[in-house]
Amino acid sequence: MPFVPSDRLSSPQNPRIKQLLRLQQKSAERRALGLTLVEGLRELTIAVEAGVAVAAVYSCPELAGEAGLSALQSLFAGNAPAPEWFEVTRPVFEKVAYREGSDGILAVLRTPARTLADLQLPPNPLIIVLEAVEKPGNLGAVLRTADAAPVDAVLIGDPRTDLFNPNVIRASIGCVFTVPTVAAPVADILAFLREKGIRTYAAALAPEARTYTECDFRGPTALVMGTEADGLTPQMREACDETIIVPMRGRIDSLNVSVATAVLTFEAVRQRG
Repeated sequence: MPFVPSDRLSSPQNPRIKQLLRLQQKSAERRALGLTLVEGLRELTIAVEAGVAVAAVYSCPELAGEAGLSALQSLFAGNAPAPEWFEVTRPVFEKVAYREGSDGILAVLRTPARTLADLQLPPNPLIIVLEAVEKPGNLGAVLRTADAAPVDAVLIGDPRTDLFNPNVIRASIGCVFTVPTVAAPVADILAFLREKGIRTYAAALAPEARTYTECDFRGPTALVMGTEADGLTPQMREACDETIIVPMRGRIDSLNVSVATAVLTFEAVRQRG
């Protein structure tokens, strides 16, 4: 059976459109339903190729164009069961779109349920740990680094933002689906790392911190990063095996957390050859 739209939605009062807005704006709605939104063909393709289930697709022909609609059809060709597909008028689509310059494709995904127990790590893992991350843009940028390096997992302790916030998905360009990512209490993450014999390196401004290039990241390694405003909590720093720092040569004393994570991650990758 060809994959084609089943209906055309033209009213912002349509119950489906109202649900899209709730999923966009309310983390409680996303958690309760186990659903989230992804906007953009590229991000949707990454999610599908990563095995994420798609509940419904919404497209605006005026914005997607023939090429976009054809690519959408190809993405789900032969997939059984295919998601529901709805056409949406441009005024309504622009109401539910959450980014500028949309390509006219929006989908509802079934949120992956991941736990620490689900992780299948290699013998010598490289992991990024984020404590209490709160800005979707920074989390998304870290996930892009994690995909590019790549790392074996990203663990988020006591997050202050929804891991599957549509803005995280957008900022990560879908890499939240390509990297094994788990949100869990900090205590559980630390216990997991100790159980696996993974050495933890806390990135923090501290007198005892060693320059990151002096450290050996060739063994099982977790790079532990703090919040954008406050850095790591004292409890997290004390729980880690070592404290490291990226030396600042200018007037400022720190980097954005996503930039610092990229610097440390690619140094670890370089050392591992």
